[in-house]
Amino acid sequence: MSRQVVVTGMGVVSPIGADVKSYWDGLSAGRCGIRKREFVVGDELSITVPCAPIDGIEDRLAAQGRDTARADRVSQLAVAAGDEALAASSLEIDAALAPRAACIIGTGIGGQTTFDQSYIGMLKKGRRPHPLSILRIIPNAPASHMSIRYGMKGPAFAISSACASGAHAIGVAADLIRNGAADVALAGASEAILTYGAMEAWRAMHILADETCRPFSKNRNGLVIGEGAGVLALEEETRARARGAPILARVAGFGMNADGKDMINPAMEGAAAAMRAALDRVRIDDPDTVYINAHGTGTLMNDPTETAAIRAVFGAGADRLIVSSTKSMHGHLLGAAGGVEAVAALLALGEGVAPPTINYDEPDPKCDLDYAPNEAVARPFRLALSNSFAFGGLNAVLAFEKA
Repeated sequence: MSRQVVVTGMGVVSPIGADVKSYWDGLSAGRCGIRKREFVVGDELSITVPCAPIDGIEDRLAAQGRDTARADRVSQLAVAAGDEALAASSLEIDAALAPRAACIIGTGIGGQTTFDQSYIGMLKKGRRPHPLSILRIIPNAPASHMSIRYGMKGPAFAISSACASGAHAIGVAADLIRNGAADVALAGASEAILTYGAMEAWRAMHILADETCRPFSKNRNGLVIGEGAGVLALEEETRARARGAPILARVAGFGMNADGKDMINPAMEGAAAAMRAALDRVRIDDPDTVYINAHGTGTLMNDPTETAAIRAVFGAGADRLIVSSTKSMHGHLLGAAGGVEAVAALLALGEGVAPPTINYDEPDPKCDLDYAPNEAVARPFRLALSNSFAFGGLNAVLAFEKA
């Protein structure tokens, strides 16, 4: 049994916009949400690093209701994006649909804010953890809060595959619908780890940028951590058309695999194979109509490896593609990256505009594609890819096409 899957709604909370409209305004204008922030614990511990926070939404999160207001920030951000996606799709989860409604939400870490606060409280102040600490920390909390909030009684679970979590969640949810295990789904990811402990752990890896994120630029020197959530409303196409739903795009393909090679160093072959799998049922007559939202972390190893993988897949046609990294604006959202960047890919497809790769200063001979440097590019796209390549050699690629 194989059915077509379409996107009928989107929701996003990001450092450059806390809803889809403001997110797109930020993307298309090349707005940067990265700045330096100090993380302090007591009088002894502090670090200052570039990051990409979401500011000004605390009242909105607090208004989500008693249960969600007591959850970790990772769940609150997921619910904020889920509320927007569900409203945009005009889906009503009634008693008949509920058992056929899935909720698949990814996260790389889970409730990091609660985790940090609990250990600080225990080790520095001698306080016991909050009674709800476990329920806040567990990685399935965002999916569970959303399924309870919307009354979704079909498959509901978390996917945790580091930076590929969001793409995996969307791809798996689409497969559930395609194969008849569900009729509708909310799928995406959330991450909220801007805490002292997490930033120290990332700094220990020596891959954080010292100023900002410069994907594909020769002078790039690392990634910048951000927070956010991106959620899509997915639906079986015949059902969606019958109810007159807004159809934003079709999920044309999904590819996933593992490099089976290294925990840190990416493999060109794995990334290329995942892209080929996502394009398995897609006919590309004109590479000029293809946009790729690159994983594009701004690290020395990832960017040339991804460039080589794109060239391996598209051959001579790679020179006609538009490829950009929106991480240059909103930072690396880790587990949420695939969800937030899927929204970016869908917006590029729908608006006919590729967001720019900002902070691009000088070409790198090893990164020799058109990265829409510093300015958005208008073009009538027919297909959009969203690449997500994670620590552990885990690759996930989503393909969206105009429906």
